[in-house]
Amino acid sequence: MFERFTKDARAAVTRAQDEAGALGADRIGSVHVLVAAVSGSGPAAEALRRCGVDGEGLRRLARDQAPGGIDATALSSIGVDLAAVRDQVESTFGEGALDGAPATRPRAFAPDAKKLLEVALREAVRLRHRRIDTGHLLLAAVRLSDSSAHRVLSAAGLDDEAVRSAVASAWAAAA
Repeated sequence: MFERFTKDARAAVTRAQDEAGALGADRIGSVHVLVAAVSGSGPAAEALRRCGVDGEGLRRLARDQAPGGIDATALSSIGVDLAAVRDQVESTFGEGALDGAPATRPRAFAPDAKKLLEVALREAVRLRHRRIDTGHLLLAAVRLSDSSAHRVLSAAGLDDEAVRSAVASAWAAAA
């Protein structure tokens, strides 16, 4: 299947390993693939820019929603702005200082990441595209409503149909 991936999609799958390690995960999940896909310069990143979201914003949401992560909602209920605290701590101690020590780079894909890659292939087939790019990865995240990737997209306030439309617009602009 990976032979059908474009250069940006292959890079995203490789970067997903780094994203998972940075979040202390023992396996690469769909959210790690999503964050890696939108952090580059391909169709997924362009689509999210069109929706008003950037890769770093999505990365922060993924970090805050990771198991064992800091619960921004709970802190907000007692008047603590997690984003402000994180900005201050990271400006002093470096990026990811609140996240603990990074784990070793995970090598195995979690079931939801495997499913995301499979659905990305199905999206390409459905659209009659010969190659799979990061836009297909983003469309797969939208389709998998029970995945961690979809939960992060929802937490960013993104509507499924708006994301689909933005991916189509990104492809049209690149053509």
